Parts: sequence; structure tokens; C-alpha cells
Amino acid sequence: MKISLVRVSIIVMHALSVAADWTDFGAHEKPVSCPRRAIIQGFEKCRENSVIVFQNTTYNIEKAMSFKHLDNVRIEIKGTLLWSKDIQYWLKNSLPIGPGVDQESYPPAAYQNQTTAMILGGKRLHVEGYGHGTFDGNGQTWYDFVRGESNYPNRPHALVVTAEDSYFHGLRFVQPQMWTVTVVGSKRVLLEDIYVNATSSNRNPARNTDGANTMFSDRITFRRWTIQNGDDCIAAKANSTNIIIEDSTFHDGQGVAIGSIGQYYGRFETVENVTARNIVAYGSRYLGRIKTWTGEQNDWPPNGGGGGIGYVKNINWDNVTIHDGSRAPFVINQCYTNVDQANCSTSTFDISDISYKNVRGSIRSANVAEFQCSRSHGGCDRIVFENVQLENIAVDPPVAASKYKCSNVNEPDGFKCG
Repeated sequence: MKISLVRVSIIVMHALSVAADWTDFGAHEKPVSCPRRAIIQGFEKCRENSVIVFQNTTYNIEKAMSFKHLDNVRIEIKGTLLWSKDIQYWLKNSLPIGPGVDQESYPPAAYQNQTTAMILGGKRLHVEGYGHGTFDGNGQTWYDFVRGESNYPNRPHALVVTAEDSYFHGLRFVQPQMWTVTVVGSKRVLLEDIYVNATSSNRNPARNTDGANTMFSDRITFRRWTIQNGDDCIAAKANSTNIIIEDSTFHDGQGVAIGSIGQYYGRFETVENVTARNIVAYGSRYLGRIKTWTGEQNDWPPNGGGGGIGYVKNINWDNVTIHDGSRAPFVINQCYTNVDQANCSTSTFDISDISYKNVRGSIRSANVAEFQCSRSHGGCDRIVFENVQLENIAVDPPVAASKYKCSNVNEPDGFKCG
């Protein structure tokens, strides 16, 4: 049976230790109907110094929800939040993803014309999933609907985080609608022990199911993530600084990405100080990829654009392993575009101080790296490889992968371009 009010227990903790318990709305059977009004009222009531508990049951989420400006709130998710399959509702009502609270003047309001089903924002948040609290996006419905079309308009992300000094722990994300966790306009956030699984049950690919992305954010750490998906596992996008990705395992997917960036004509953006360490990838297409748009604008985001300016600097991969990688694991592509014939030397985005250290594993390629750096800004500078032990298993018997395919790489350190 479904009830008209969601069973979410709310405990408000005040300085005088007075507690209000918002729990008993009548007996029910699983799953529980989840009117947005009831949840919003709960979050409004417990905006500060509170604990919000989703009990160990399944909650049907049928409406887009935004909870911002929370302060010192603990959110416990013990059950499953299950998003509805009403595609037409979500296409019309998903929430625009802006650059964040500190970037309100950045055009347009919806960055890359992206949207989301849910926003959590504020200061001193602790979102706890205990290893089993689950966000279920009913993603197969979306994979079948878009049939591989990239960045389908208004297809929602599962969760947007806009937070400071906050901690997300023990959450599970299964079958996300599109990108899984998008960290926007955030500072000093740790996301730890997170599981993501975005896999299709048929031939329609789970495309654009990034595990996590950062934009307009600083000092974000991803620790002990397990991701199986059909796109970037974790990506640092526009104006991401001091990002750490560590102690994580990736299955399939495309590893750690920088970008894409440079999509907005004339707009200055950066990605700086990103470290990926202690990473193991199985069957991934890449371990690390840097991608910037061409210097010529073609159409508009999310699938078009170009002509942005800025730099990518101090990006490091250390102690990374790939098993059965499908191609060269490290790529720099400055020819990102949506047209077939592009001028790949037009990007003025600067790329420098990139290191790949303590790399091991097996790939189905003779190439360790494929770097296409743009001539327009003078190529890529200060790229370093150190202690690389990769085996090419595309041949029998396997041999060492030792080739580096490069263009416009200045003074390579630890490798030779061929």
C-alpha cells in the first residue's frame, strides 16, 4: 500500500537538547510513496543542526528536489531512493546545473545545458549511507530511451553536490540516469567509500554515465570509490583545483579524465593540481585522458562549442595499474569537437607539468601514450614518465608496450616520441 506522506524520521537537535521526532505517519508496505512536499517540509524544518533519517525501505522519488543552504546537518540514508521512470516529467522538470554559489555570474545559468534530479547543498553536511544506502536512478529506462545519443537534452544527473566542509560516506549509486555525482561550486569535500554501477542490460550503451565530475570546485577528495560504468570514471572539469582521487578501483569506463574543457568561446577556465594515485583499473579504455576543445567554436553545448582559453597544469598519476586495457592508457586530445573535419591545431589551451609515475599492467596496444598537443599555443610542456611497466597483450607472446605517439610535445622527459 502507498501512503500520502513519506516515512522520513527527522530529529532536530537544539542547544537545549530538545528533540522533535517526525516519524509516525501510519503503517505502510514497501515501497513508500514519496511526495516532494513532505520531504521538503522535513528539510525546511531541519535546515540547521539536525539529523535527517531515511529508514531502511524503498522511497519512490517522483519529483525533482533541491535542498540548499543546509548547515550542520547529518543525512542518513539507510534504504533506497528510487527515481521514477517518467521520462517526460524529468525532461520537463529537471533542475538546471549552475556553476555554483560562488560563480552566479557565470553564463549560462545551466552549465553545459545540464540538469539534475536532486541537489544537496550547504555547509558542514554529513551524508551517511552505511555502505548500503542507495540512489537508484532507474537508468536502464534512460539508456533505452536515448539509444547512445550523447548528452541528451535535460537528461538528469543523479545528484548534484554544492557544499563546503562536508563528508559523503558509504553511498551506493546504481543505474544513474546520466552523470552520477556532480560536485559544483564546492570546497573542502571528502567523498569516501562510494560505489557506482551503471551498466546496460542490452545493446543500448550506458553512455554519459560518469561516476563523478567536479566543476568550479576546490579541495575535493574522492577516496575508495568502486566504479563500473560506460564513460569517465571521475573527471575534473572547468575550474577544478586541488582534486585528489585515491585508493579506487575502476571497471570498464574511461578512467580519470581532465576535461573536457575549453568549450565556451573566450571563457577562461583552468584545471590545476589534480592527483590520481593508488588506482586499479580493469578493462578500462584509458587510465588518464586530458581533453580540450578546439580553438574554433562549432555550435553550442552540451555537444558543441570550442574556443575557450586557459590552462591545465600540475596533473599527476602515481602508482596506477591497468589490467586488460583496450588501448593506449594515456591520451592528450586537443581536438575535442562535434564536427568530423576539425582544425586540430587551433586550441590555445595550455597544457603543462603532467606526470605519469609507477605505471604497470597490461594493455591491447603497443602505445603507452598518444598525445596530440596543439601548435597554436606552442605544444605541451614538461611531460614526465617514470617507471612504466606495461605489457602489450594484443600479440602472442606478449611484449613490452614501449611506444609513445606524440605531436607537439616539448622536451619529453623519460620517453621518446615516435
